[in-house]
Amino acid sequence: MYPNEAFVQASLAQIPWYHHLTLLEKVKDESTRLLYIEATARHGWSRDVLVHQIESGYHRRQGQAVTNFTRTLPAADSELAQQTLKDPYLFDFLTLTTGFKERDLQRGLLEHITTFLLELGSGFAYVGQQVPLVVGGQDYYLDLLFYHLQLRAYVVVELKITEFKPE
Repeated sequence: MYPNEAFVQASLAQIPWYHHLTLLEKVKDESTRLLYIEATARHGWSRDVLVHQIESGYHRRQGQAVTNFTRTLPAADSELAQQTLKDPYLFDFLTLTTGFKERDLQRGLLEHITTFLLELGSGFAYVGQQVPLVVGGQDYYLDLLFYHLQLRAYVVVELKITEFKPE
C-alpha cells in the first residue's frame, strides 16, 4: 500500500468511539478536547480513566510541577521533563484524615501503587522508597524513586505535606 512512506494514523482515529462521545459531552473547548484525544492515544486511557482525568482537571495540571529542570538539564530534555509532570497531583483514592504525616502519605501511595502510577502518567517505573543517596558525604533518603522510560532518567519524588523548601 505505502511501500516507501510511513503511515501514521491521526490521534483522533486511534481512540474508541465512546471516548469521542465522552469528550464531546464533557469538554467544550476544542483545543482542550484535542489535548485529551492526544493524551488518551498516547497513554491508552480507558474511558473511566479519561473521565477521571477530565473531572480532575488534567489539562490544567499538566506541565505545572515545581522542578529544577531548567537549571539542571539541557533545554530539549528540560522541556520534555517539565511536560511529563503535573501539579498538583490528586490522591483522592487515599483515605487520609486531617493531620496525616508524610510517612502516612507514602504508605498510602505504595498501597495503591497502580492508581498512583496512573496519576503520574505513562512511562513511569517504580524503583523504590527511602532510597539512600550520599552527596558530599551527607546521607539523604529519597522518598520515592521512579525511572521514566521516555526521558531515560530517574525521577525523585520528595513528598511534602507543607510548602516545599529546596535545600
